[in-house]
Amino acid sequence: MKKSSFYFLFLWLMAISCHSRKTTATEEKEPEITTPVTIISASNDAMVEYIELNATSAFLQKAYVKASANGYIASVNAQIGKMVSSGQNVFTLKTKEAQSIGNTINLLDTSFRFSGIISIKAGTAGYISEINHQPDDYVQEGELLAVISDVRSFVFILNLPYELRPYVLDKKTVELLLPDGNSLTGNISSAMAVVDSASQTQNIVITVNEKNLPTNLIAKVRVVKTAKSNTISVPKQSVLSDETQTSFWVMKVMDDTTAVKVTVTKGIEINERIEILSPKFSGIDKFLLTGNYGLPDTAKIKIVQQ
Repeated sequence: MKKSSFYFLFLWLMAISCHSRKTTATEEKEPEITTPVTIISASNDAMVEYIELNATSAFLQKAYVKASANGYIASVNAQIGKMVSSGQNVFTLKTKEAQSIGNTINLLDTSFRFSGIISIKAGTAGYISEINHQPDDYVQEGELLAVISDVRSFVFILNLPYELRPYVLDKKTVELLLPDGNSLTGNISSAMAVVDSASQTQNIVITVNEKNLPTNLIAKVRVVKTAKSNTISVPKQSVLSDETQTSFWVMKVMDDTTAVKVTVTKGIEINERIEILSPKFSGIDKFLLTGNYGLPDTAKIKIVQQ
């Protein structure tokens, strides 16, 4: 009797153990996860990468108006910032002899034609940038009276990093974007024969036809670095990377419920789009736009928007 009871107890324990294993196996089986995503097609179009640099307007040459004799300034016919033409009377100078003698000689001898008045004219057309004397000031011969910025020497000076020379110096023209939204076409004239030791930049002279602009105006110079007429690109949001940003991939849509991880090689990045160099995709290929972060190599998806 004892043996029979022991035998039935053993069978009962075995049955419970098997049932427990079946229950545990059922509980450990995880349900299949489906991720809601949005998708987008690859784009097959032109991409142009620009370099943007600063250029500052300036006058390369200045003309200096100087006194031609010792005397007193009788009148000043110019204002700072005003345009003067070549040969225009800028100062009137009265010699110190004429100032001392006055009209006494002319009253004694009317045939004596001495006025002592000297007209000092501008040697070039430009803007008056500096005036150093006012009427009744006494000046000596050769003393600086005014400075004229030569309008013919108006240019933009581009601060070009030396490593970018190949992208700029082989071009004849560049586009300059002004702060007010207007643009100018500039011609690359010459390069200064010196490089700044701290910034390693070289000054490039850009001439423009527009002369009625102020100095120290900063314009953006747009230079084409890379231009591709027909290339595949996707939004930046579709491209994922590892923590070191050395490996990149996209989640390519295989069908309505499946997306797979595809390692890619990036090209240029322009306007929130990234060029895909390899593998070769086509314009009909679709990729995850949102919901792609943290997915496994093969993921079940549910497309909620295209």
